[in-house]
Amino acid sequence: MKKFFAPLRIALALALLALLAARVDAQAVPAPENIKSQAELDQTVTALDAALFDSYNRCELEKFASFFVDDVEFYHDQGGVTLGRTALTDSVKKNICGRVTRELVPGTLQVYYTKGYGAVEMGVHRFHHPGHEDTEPVGEGKFVHLWQYKDGAWKITRVISCDHHAAAK
Repeated sequence: MKKFFAPLRIALALALLALLAARVDAQAVPAPENIKSQAELDQTVTALDAALFDSYNRCELEKFASFFVDDVEFYHDQGGVTLGRTALTDSVKKNICGRVTRELVPGTLQVYYTKGYGAVEMGVHRFHHPGHEDTEPVGEGKFVHLWQYKDGAWKITRVISCDHHAAAK
């Protein structure tokens, strides 16, 4: 009987470790009350941005979705409004995966503390079309992310993505 349950116990232990590792990976950043300077806030939001868009670029949709509240509002100057995490994730799956990658334009990130809530992140990003660079220009746009810290996790509640245009060469 012990031999029968041993593989089950090992599988459960591995599943628990994977779950804990995923949680730490997505939220291995400090809570607002533990951030003591603007530099620390910048580092926190920069890490969140990097993890968010790493999952976006790799089309890791479950991880990507974990960065948003259920009722996220996404406002896009060309695509309109997308309401809800499921709709946003579906849109990324349909329109982004395998077609577009995003990079933050160095030196453009701005982060502002929002008392009792979290932070506002603003910047400029570029969008590349892997395998189609000669037919599709690199795009560029501005963005605003409203990050909320709640229940031990940072999540985006609102996104504004605007001023999309071809990037200067």
